[in-house]
Amino acid sequence: MLFLQTPSAPIDSFASYREREPDVDKCIATYVWIDGTGQNLRQKSRVLDFKPKTPEECPDWNFDGSSTNQSSGRNSDCWLKPCAIFRDPFRRDPNILVLCEVYLHDWSPDTFNHRHSCKKAMDIPIVKEAKPWFGIEQEYTLVDYTGFPLGWPQGGFPGPQGPYYCGVGYTKVNGRQVVEIEWEFQVGPCEGIEMGDHLWMARFILHQVSEDQGIVVSLDPKPIPGDWNGAGCHTNYSTLPMRQENGIKHIEVAIEKLSTRHDVHIQAYDPSGGEDNKRRLTGLHETARIDEFSSGVANRGASVRIPRHCSSEKKGYLEDRRPASNCDPYVVTEIIVRTTLLNEK
Repeated sequence: MLFLQTPSAPIDSFASYREREPDVDKCIATYVWIDGTGQNLRQKSRVLDFKPKTPEECPDWNFDGSSTNQSSGRNSDCWLKPCAIFRDPFRRDPNILVLCEVYLHDWSPDTFNHRHSCKKAMDIPIVKEAKPWFGIEQEYTLVDYTGFPLGWPQGGFPGPQGPYYCGVGYTKVNGRQVVEIEWEFQVGPCEGIEMGDHLWMARFILHQVSEDQGIVVSLDPKPIPGDWNGAGCHTNYSTLPMRQENGIKHIEVAIEKLSTRHDVHIQAYDPSGGEDNKRRLTGLHETARIDEFSSGVANRGASVRIPRHCSSEKKGYLEDRRPASNCDPYVVTEIIVRTTLLNEK
């Protein structure tokens, strides 16, 4: 349970959601989609006389794409095609959240509808047979409305990083409360296209909660220049052969394939073609250099890491540490399967 600490008493930030009484005879469906930035989310809701059980049961809808940088004013309506549904943690059952793909007026995919291409890749028989699992670690930074880290002294900086992580003692804990404005949650394991669906909806829920608390969530990979950690989306990946006995050999083969397309992956791992990650992947702060590929066991300074327990058990998964915190998970998961399973060069 999330509590926000005030000088007087902790506040249960989810109490207002639990107190809401849903209308059991209707279903409020909140449609969520990625806008023309490729990073921000939009939403609008409609009332249905039934609760859809699948995305296909949700009606298609439309929106003004000229207001989201996805079309011109002269032909502004874009289509919303439901692709995944989730229980609504805010309005509660029977209400739902509906993740949507965006299509233009002629039903061609929007520029940032990367789910369309990702789904095609995940549906290729060789990919489906491999049962690719993903688990993504979404790092983010809490800032105020000016973009300054939440809790930091205005016009200054807290003490240097180092003693705060898992620290003990007043001087460590007090500092940790200030310095640790970077947070993380993990989603997965999810198979195939579900990874992108679940992470985008998790981001939506995160932004909704922070909105209610007057806090801004930044997915900038390097929100504070200098000697401070950046934020990534470390992507854990495995296939069925990797998870089986002696799967380590399949992990090593996949890493070798990833090494041959390092530059292509870097371009795909943030929405600016690698420019955002240039500020983060410096070889410092538990990152690898952006201009060279590296791998290793338990090495958090490598491009791709094999966790210690996977090396010991000789099976499991690999961790690609290069994706930025603002990456599109559809793009990331698609290029990983195209490189490691479809052998694209």
